[in-house]
Amino acid sequence: MSAQIQSFGKTATSLSQSPLGIIALFIVLVYGFASLVIIFAKSFTADLLLPLIYFLLFFPILVLAVFAWLVSQHHDKLFGPSNFENQELFIEMMKLKTQKAVDTVSSVNAAQATRDKKPITGAALRDFVDLLWDAVSFRPEPATPWRNKILWVDDLPENNTYERQAFKAMGLRCTPVSTTDAAFEQLAHSRYAAIISDMDRDEDPRAGYKLLDGLRQEGDQTPLFFYTSSNAPEHTQETLEHGGQGSTNDPQELIEMVTRAVLEGRSG
Repeated sequence: MSAQIQSFGKTATSLSQSPLGIIALFIVLVYGFASLVIIFAKSFTADLLLPLIYFLLFFPILVLAVFAWLVSQHHDKLFGPSNFENQELFIEMMKLKTQKAVDTVSSVNAAQATRDKKPITGAALRDFVDLLWDAVSFRPEPATPWRNKILWVDDLPENNTYERQAFKAMGLRCTPVSTTDAAFEQLAHSRYAAIISDMDRDEDPRAGYKLLDGLRQEGDQTPLFFYTSSNAPEHTQETLEHGGQGSTNDPQELIEMVTRAVLEGRSG
């Protein structure tokens, strides 16, 4: 018995070095307590045994569902350094992701400054880093490279330099075009995870809506966001009425909206 306890102790120590192992230990612990209850089941009434029976029946299903969700949505967080044959590789991977997060936040704050917006700090910064962490972890399948591509329509692309740098640090590639016709030409032979557009171009103050209306009439449902000089609620409402996904003049809000749309498209 002593040898078995020592063996279990070593196994538990090994499993506790990674999130996936901790999940396994938790399951073992739960079923260990359940087994003890079954041993002394004769001393329980039927009313007390019934919840235990339901638990033993449905707990594995719950565990399987949660595990499937973790593997599909957060697989990169299930492993610790000990799970890697080369732990230095794990450390370098974490450094790379951290550097991408730093580069993204720096670019967003630079964009905020150009539009007289406050830098990201506090709880907003933590939420933003959580979001971009999911973005930088994704690697598209060879057959779907478009899932990392954004089409950006703006006749003054130099105004969005920092914003494009932020997307690039997250692993999202922006293709800039300056006219509505050029946007339709790109969309005719390439697919994109999202589209960002200004509103006023080609001496047309509603050029953005014409682009959006044209796409929806053709059946193109690519998420489209307006990045303009206004953040008025009525403009956001009109965007939604035309079939768009959002409108803002805030760099942080733009990047958050677009990134969420890209991530939702990947899981869809």
